[in-house]
Parts: sequence; structure tokens; C-alpha cells
Amino acid sequence: MIAVAQIVDWMNSQAPLALSESWDNTGLLLGDRSCEVKRVQTCLTLTPPSVQEAIDRQANLVISHHPMPFKPLAKITTDDPTGNLLWKLASHRISVYSPHTAWDSAELGINAMIAQRLSLKNTRPLVPSNVAGLENLGAGRCGELEQPVTMSQFCKLLRTVLPNCRLRGVEQDKPFSRVAIACGSGASLLSNAIRAGCDLFLTGEATFHNCLEAQAAGLSMVLVGHFSSEQFAMVELAKRISQHFGELDCWASESESDPVKDFHMY
Repeated sequence: MIAVAQIVDWMNSQAPLALSESWDNTGLLLGDRSCEVKRVQTCLTLTPPSVQEAIDRQANLVISHHPMPFKPLAKITTDDPTGNLLWKLASHRISVYSPHTAWDSAELGINAMIAQRLSLKNTRPLVPSNVAGLENLGAGRCGELEQPVTMSQFCKLLRTVLPNCRLRGVEQDKPFSRVAIACGSGASLLSNAIRAGCDLFLTGEATFHNCLEAQAAGLSMVLVGHFSSEQFAMVELAKRISQHFGELDCWASESESDPVKDFHMY
């Protein structure tokens, strides 16, 4: 028998919770560590479709990148969207684990995977961890491309390594080679990328004022979309769980999708 606790321990070995940001809510968020697990679903976010999929496919555990709940709840009722989803999961004895920023920053986590897909060399964290034993890890990544590229060349590469990415951003009139990465809403690390001497910053999403800051600093910036910058890693996580726990049935949610749509067809 595989218990929730065994998968929780393995997840902590892959993405140590000590790497989580102080504001985050990570780890086992719902469930009983002693419960048996036969079926696991990974997903980027707990939404009505991904929760219903977990129920329909009789999952015992959902590993959701984005935490739910994220903030403390005074009550859990079906009157509230978050409470409603948690009530459904609990009613079907489905546990919930969230690695979130620990998975972003892990040695083989999301930012590291993006860096690997871009074949970056000499990679290091943008913000090194201050946790003993984890100093070589931390938030974001930066590294060098094999040779300087133009924005056009880089965007062609991104479309091959991050399926369904939606590319926007700030372009400086020069090739670049030193790249910073911060998946999701990673613009809080923009100043770190500037201080690290990077000439391109890749993230999921950023504000207009973040773009102005990058432009003023002479930094190119590519926004690939929050969903595209992270969801692929939940597919990879499902594969790793299946490889490590061969007797488990593990899959990445097939029902979730990017809620942000392009309206160019109208």
C-alpha cells in the first residue's frame, strides 16, 4: 500500500518545502496522511473542470501547483467557490498537495526545466536560497545561450519548447544571450535579473509598469503566458511520479486549459 505520506515525503525530496516563499501555502493542504493512494492527478490549478475530472477518475490525491486554499479560510461551505471545491474533494476523500514556489525553485523544478529546454549554460538562481544545504537553489534562474540570438530566433525556439505559449513583450534593438527566467507571475524578480546583468527576462506575465521598467533598463522581456510557463511541468511531474511509484495510476489533468484567450479571430 502507498499512503499519502509516502508521496508527500517524495514530493518534499523533489521540491523541498524549505524553498517555498514566506507568503506561500505549500505542502499537504487537505487530507489524511495515512490514506491509501492508488490514483493521482496533477494539475496547474484546482478549477471546477479539474476537480470534476479528479472525482470522475476516482483520484485519491491531486497535486495542484497553485495552492487551494491559498489564504486562511474562516469557514468552508458550498456558498463560496473555494469552499465548494474543497467540500467536493473532501467528500470524495481526495487529498490535495501543493508544491508551488518550492517546485518553481527546485533543482529539477519549473524554472530549471525551462532553462534546460532552452539549453542555457552556467545556470544559477536569480535569488539564492538562504536555507542551509540548499544554497545552490533558489528563486528564478539565469544562464547563457550558446550564442547571441535575435528576438525572432528566440521566439521560434520558445514555440518549440513551450507548447501553446502566447508571446508578447519588450524588444530592445540588439541580440541577447544572458537570459533570466521566472515562471508564472515572476515580475517581482525583474530587478534581480537587471542586477545579474541579464539582457532578456522571460516570465509568464507582467504588468505594463514592469514592461516600462524593463524598457528603461535596456532589457528585453518575453511574456509567454502564465499557463504556458508552468502547466507543462505538471505533465512532467505526472511522468516522474509514475516512474517512481510504478504501481500508481498517475496522469496530468486533461480538462484544464488556459483561461486567457486570443480574440484575433473576431
